[in-house]
Amino acid sequence: MVVDSQPHLDTQPRRDMNSINGAASKRSALEVDNYTGIYKNRLSFYQAAPMFDVSLEDFESWAIDRLKILAEIEASQVRNRPFNDMKDVIQRQCKKLLNLSSNSPKISTLEAERKKDHVSHYVLRLAFCRSEELRRRFVKTETMLFRIRFDEASSAEKNAFLQSMKSSQSTRVDWEEVDDMEKESLRPFLINSSPIIALKPGEFEKETYFKVKWTQVPELVERRRVYLKQGYAYVPIREQTSLILNTFSTQLQQALEFTAKALPRLDEDSRLLPVLSHLSMSFLAGLSSEAFDSTAFNGDRKVTADMVDMLAKLHFPMCMRNLHNNLQTNHHLKHHGRLQYSLFLKGIGLSVDEALVFWRKGFGASISDDKFNKEYRYNIRHNYGLEGSRKAYQPRSCQAIITQQLSAQDNHGCPFKHFSLDNLVPALRATYNITDHNDLNEITSAVKAQHFHVACTRVFEITHANKGVRKGDGLGNGESVNHPNKYFQRSLEMTEQGSQSEPMAIDGA
Repeated sequence: MVVDSQPHLDTQPRRDMNSINGAASKRSALEVDNYTGIYKNRLSFYQAAPMFDVSLEDFESWAIDRLKILAEIEASQVRNRPFNDMKDVIQRQCKKLLNLSSNSPKISTLEAERKKDHVSHYVLRLAFCRSEELRRRFVKTETMLFRIRFDEASSAEKNAFLQSMKSSQSTRVDWEEVDDMEKESLRPFLINSSPIIALKPGEFEKETYFKVKWTQVPELVERRRVYLKQGYAYVPIREQTSLILNTFSTQLQQALEFTAKALPRLDEDSRLLPVLSHLSMSFLAGLSSEAFDSTAFNGDRKVTADMVDMLAKLHFPMCMRNLHNNLQTNHHLKHHGRLQYSLFLKGIGLSVDEALVFWRKGFGASISDDKFNKEYRYNIRHNYGLEGSRKAYQPRSCQAIITQQLSAQDNHGCPFKHFSLDNLVPALRATYNITDHNDLNEITSAVKAQHFHVACTRVFEITHANKGVRKGDGLGNGESVNHPNKYFQRSLEMTEQGSQSEPMAIDGA
């Protein structure tokens, strides 16, 4: 993408998503049958950059919504979730975050949905063109998102999209339709390359074939689903998905490389760089940063200092179990460890008064009451917004925890990232009684691939198997762990619902 063609930014908040070039337009119920907007098809190769004003608020929030979708796709791929299961999960996520309606229903938000989809894709292009690793992961997840959308599209939508590709000069589709004479001359070879066509009489006559360079469809060549001749593959239209996906990923990869060369010209815009850096860091961490609303979760729930040890054994994720165990063993945590753990406890419903009791007991006889009041009481109250700036601090997300820098003596952070494998495996055995060789291999494989939240999600599934949780379920509906407090919340809810009477096995018990 040429930088001159990127979305123009307007820092003034603009709530009307249908506002283009500063002109707000209120649309009544949109008659899709006579739709004359700028987005003719729901499916898109994103060849043309958006050329309209976008507020900085929408620029970031739309990109974050799309990032959540891509993060879930990547987590599903790492967990080897079957395509149909992944499709169900992503479709539910898209309805909440990035809905994209078809042309068939009459809907007033159609153009606004497609505008958000268009802009969010280009914002993430800017964020993820910066390194080869980011580009590779972005292309892989965007291609899967396109596949899911293409798979759910109707035949009419697919045909309309293919026709638009053929007539577009920017799409650069290098497909040649095989004429009837050539098709007939290759009849036995084409039939033998497709078992379905060979088994159904008259199917060959109905089939349309395209001739493409075999390098565009390597997966079809590997599966022996196409006929090869002089460097070209003859692809039946029933295999068009592979052809389209390969074209999509190839062109997106080229576009990202071109954008990377132009990116230095953006360094002068101080508004964009923090946003783009935040998005790319979130993607490298494997998830998007999400705030946890402790008020919405807690309600009337009250947690006392005496309850924390029991809750830790039953419901805490490994990062918080590690901090809890270190506090019990050493009667001390360094500043960042206390901050991470204190905010988590605040999020599960521990009041400031109970927090003071808990930390005083945790430090034990290692310090006097006077030292505790002088050196620690203020910081605990500060975390609750009762001292200093009186800011309402939220519990830290997985992204914030994973991306922290630790010294050798620190106990905070994410065990899946910051522990060596030699320390992680014994910790999993001791903390959660995970001893099955296959389970440990799945967890460590995710860690080696740097998908730390996937490893944590697998731990949740294993430790809650007797609550009815199966592999691939995650926290529910396939959702991956992206916040320690969400891990705790879901674990506690399952116990309160009493889905199983048998208690979880903890600490080898």
